[in-house]
This record gives sequence, C-alpha cells and structure tokens, in this order.
Amino acid sequence: MNLHEMKYNEGARHTTKRLGRGQGSGQGKTAGKGHKGQNARSGGGVAIGFEGGQTPFFKSMPKRGFTNFNRLEYAVVNLTELNRFDDGTTVTPELLKQAGIVRKQLDGIKVLGNGKLEKKLTVSCHKISKSAQAAIEKAGGKVEVI
Repeated sequence: MNLHEMKYNEGARHTTKRLGRGQGSGQGKTAGKGHKGQNARSGGGVAIGFEGGQTPFFKSMPKRGFTNFNRLEYAVVNLTELNRFDDGTTVTPELLKQAGIVRKQLDGIKVLGNGKLEKKLTVSCHKISKSAQAAIEKAGGKVEVI
C-alpha cells in the first residue's frame, strides 16, 4: 500500500453543511437558525453557565477551602531507592533524574527516611527529613542541602 492508495474508512468523513445556499439545500433562508432572536444573530448565543439572568448554579454554591498559590511541591525520594548507587557516589538531582528515580524535579527534591540505607553516599537535595538525615549519617555518608 502506498500513500496515494490510502482511503478513509466508510462514513469517517462527512461533507459540511453549506448553509444559506438557496433552493435544494434545505438550509436556505434562515440557515437552520430559526426566526430572529439572540441565537439567530451573528456572534449570538450565551456564555457557558449563563442562566438567563438568574444567579448561576456555581455562584449560588458555598465556597469552601483555600488554595495556597505559593505552595511548593517536591519530588519525593525514599532511602531504599538510593541503595542502587555505588559507595561514595554524590547523589544529585540530575543523577536521580538520569537514573529514572525522579521523573520531574518539580520545585526540588525531598529525601524521606522510608527504608534502610546500606551505602555510604553524599546526598545533595533541596529538603530532607530528620530521619533520612540521621540514617545517611549513620551509614557514614554526608548530606548537603542545596
């Protein structure tokens, strides 16, 4: 099969309605828009959620909660995931991304103390929990907060 031989599936493509084209089309005169009114005009119609002047439903619902737009979201790494590196390695955010442990760096890397660390590593991250810091130093490693 070549590109010039390819065809669309039956019924996959429809011809567009040619509105207001006079006799025979069935879409002449008002072109399917009825007579007068807001929706018959060019640019006519109402906004999504508009209820004819009545207070819209979403406005009448109680507003709850709070969104902190300054919130930072960290990519989380647990101690067990650091065991794949060799002894004496300096673990950086770039290395974590390269190794596939972290997909997106987000606002930074945070190391949590879940699991057991068996390697002597130098970990450089943006945030670290106290338990993770204690475990890394107990294993003979160092922690650098960027």
